[in-house]
Order: sequence, then structure tokens, then C-alpha cells
Amino acid sequence: MIPFEKDSLDSKSQKALVVHPDMVSLSQSALEHRLEEAVGLALAIGLVATASHYFSVRNPKPATLFGSGQVDQIRKMMQEQGASILIVDGSLSAIQQRNLEEKLEVKVIDRTGLILEIFGARAATAEGRLQVELAHLDYQAGRLVRSWTHLERQRGGFGFLGGPGETQIESDRRMIRDRMAKLRKDLTHLRKTRSLHRERRQRAPWPVIALVGYTNAGKSTLFNRLSGADVFAEDLLFATLDPTMREFPLPGYDKAILSDTVGFVSDLPTQLVAAFRATLEEVGAADIVVHVRDISHEASDAQARDVRQILADLGVSEEAGEGPPVIEAWNKIDTIGPDDPQYSRITSALPDNVCTISAATGEGVDDLVNLISRTLSEGYKSDTITVEASDGRKMAWLHENGRVLNSEQDGDKLSVTVEMSPRNWGRFDALE
Repeated sequence: MIPFEKDSLDSKSQKALVVHPDMVSLSQSALEHRLEEAVGLALAIGLVATASHYFSVRNPKPATLFGSGQVDQIRKMMQEQGASILIVDGSLSAIQQRNLEEKLEVKVIDRTGLILEIFGARAATAEGRLQVELAHLDYQAGRLVRSWTHLERQRGGFGFLGGPGETQIESDRRMIRDRMAKLRKDLTHLRKTRSLHRERRQRAPWPVIALVGYTNAGKSTLFNRLSGADVFAEDLLFATLDPTMREFPLPGYDKAILSDTVGFVSDLPTQLVAAFRATLEEVGAADIVVHVRDISHEASDAQARDVRQILADLGVSEEAGEGPPVIEAWNKIDTIGPDDPQYSRITSALPDNVCTISAATGEGVDDLVNLISRTLSEGYKSDTITVEASDGRKMAWLHENGRVLNSEQDGDKLSVTVEMSPRNWGRFDALE
């Protein structure tokens, strides 16, 4: 086999062929979008996709997924392109992966492995690295059969593009199980810490706004514009992996907390969804969710469906009345001209929870901020409560978190009429 040398990424010398096994008879445009996304995933870890192609797979072969004629065609394409890595935009079993590597004499990586590689390269925080390593090991545990192709020592780290393993399969499994148990223990501790931080924020007077969306929709660019931060924002899939929080000014509020989250993608590996569930739980704990969409993308609606499905899995679904309210920011309108198919859509009347913006130029961002403020204020209810006149802490909290409409003193008691969100009323009750 030809080893994958990560040191050569900077020179862009690793060439890859991207193939998509079409097993559900997708439309031509859908197939092109899948291939485009897979090429983008390859680019995200520095691979050069020299060509991409889709194959109709009506009867998946247990040994190789693709038919023998398709495997020969793939071999010919790789030779013509000088590619040393085959990226299969789909899921491969351990046996299929090994057999394809033996038949093609190149490294083979499936969609799950590719996304895991990207996450492994991008994780910056301790929690992010632990989550990625746990997902890697979970994926690798079912692929130890690959370790028996050669008896070389595996390269350092926890990626899969290095060399094969060296130890007995039972020992490998025991080592993986032990390591996964330690990672889960460490993550449990970090989750408790994150939960405490979340509870502290919920007791604070500032609303939390979570940015979610398909990868490369422009979340980090919008995050930087709103908060004045300088988080990594590039035209790459999964440019953001670790969640980031910053303060930003919001009309009608002292300030607000903005949270940037990992981008979603179709067929997100189940190992990653499980490993990053604690991080993604920040979305469900937010006061409002802003779904950032790349409205200029031809597959914008399909991407939005994928995002909504993942949000629903996390317990955030407006249709089901679960979780915080969701508004949509249709981004990248600066790239849409009058001849674009999406032009009439963004210039027509929009739903009440939708705002068109350009995070890059700032167009429409003020309208989005006002929409966030209005949405947060919806559902406010007023009530008259009695507090001790000497309880300055509660009065200060009421002024910071709600609108004090009236206040009358009767001896050592204050009768206060306040308008607040249901969530803040709950917070106030917790102060009692």
C-alpha cells in the first residue's frame, strides 16, 4: 500500500480520486452537489482531488461495494490521474475498505473516516480533542481487520491515513477499550464543568444566541461581524470545530452572548454526533437559535433539511414545540445577481422569522440583530410581584432582565409590575 504522508500536505502533493456510490438513484444535480461537497472535504485536509466521479450501485457487493467492472474503471482513473488515495463518498465496511486497498494498491478512506480526519486536524480545545479521539477509536474498533494487512508499526496519533498496526487484534481491542473508557471518564468531568458554566450563564441576565448551520454557510464570518471577534473563518468545510462564545451588543438588552458552533453536514458520522453531543447541547440551552444558510447554494434547501434533522435529534424543533425559537439568516446575498435563480426568492416577501444578509459585507446584519431582539421579546408576560424594599439585589436583577413598568412602595414592601420572558420569570423564581 502507498502510505499517506501528512508532512506532505503543505506541498499539496497528495492526489485523490473522489467517487460517490449512488445507491438511491439521486438526481443529476444532487449527485453533482455530493461530489462537490466530497471534494471540499478532501480540500479541508489538504488533499488535491484531481477528479470526481459517481457510480450507480444497484446491488452493493459485500466484498468491495462496487462491481468488478467499476473497480477496474476506478483503477484506470487513478492511474490516469496519478492519484494515491481513493475517497469513497459513502460508508465502507472494514472488509470492503481492506479489499479495495488490496485490489487498487492505494489508500482508501470513506466519508466517515474523511470527516473524522478533518475533525482530528481542527480540534483545538482539550474537550474537542478528547471528543474527536473518542470518535476515532469508536470508528477504528470495527476496522482492526486492517491491522493484519502488514506487520508494520502504526504511525503516531489517532488518524487512519497512517500505516497499519503491529499488535495482535485482541491486544488492540483491549487497548482501545481501555483508552475509550478513560476518554469517557475525562469527558464526563468536562461535561459537568460545561454544565456548571451553562447554569451560571442561565442565572446571568444576558440572553444566549447560538449560530448553527450547514458547514461553510458563513457562521464564523457572521460571528466575527457581530461580536468583533477574530475566529478562524475561511471558505473551507468545517473551518470551525470548537464552540466559541463572545459578547455582542443587542438592542433592548445590556448585552448578549453569541455562540458559534460546529457546522453540520449530511450523513454526519454517528460517532461524531455522539461524541459532540455535549458540545451541541449548548444549542438547546440557548435563548434563541439563528440558522445561518448559504442561500446562494443550489442545494440550500437540502442543506437546511439536514440541519433541521440534526437540531430535531438534539431536541430543538419548532414544529414539535421543543427548544428555543429558531430564526433563519439567509446569507451570501452579495453573491446573487438578478440572473441568479435565487434572486426572486430573496427579493420576494419573506417569512417573519427570516432575514437576508451578507455576513461578508454587512448588508442586512442590522435587520438580523433587530429580528433577534424582537424574537427574544415575543411571549413576554407582565406580572405584579412584591419584594422587600431593602432587597436591592432583586430590584437590580429585575431592571437588568425585564422592563419595570411600575413600582409602588407600601411600608417596607415594594409592589413591582414587571414584563419579562418566561425564561427570565423562571430565573427570577430561582432567586427566591
